[in-house]
Amino acid sequence: MCLVFLFQDEETELGRQAASGSCPSCGGKVEVVDVESQRRFCFLPVCYKIKRKYFCTLCGRRLELSH
Repeated sequence: MCLVFLFQDEETELGRQAASGSCPSCGGKVEVVDVESQRRFCFLPVCYKIKRKYFCTLCGRRLELSH
């Protein structure tokens, strides 16, 4: 008997706003995107997170925050 586990990751954009700073590669403006992610197992929610992602508006590169 073979069991198949179905995990699905769903992401929904909650909002966008301008952030301070500039892109290190092209000098474009930085934008913050708040994303809600859910991991589901057979349509049942297992994990729920809200993430904040940083993107450059000019080149579209995803940026990492370093302390």
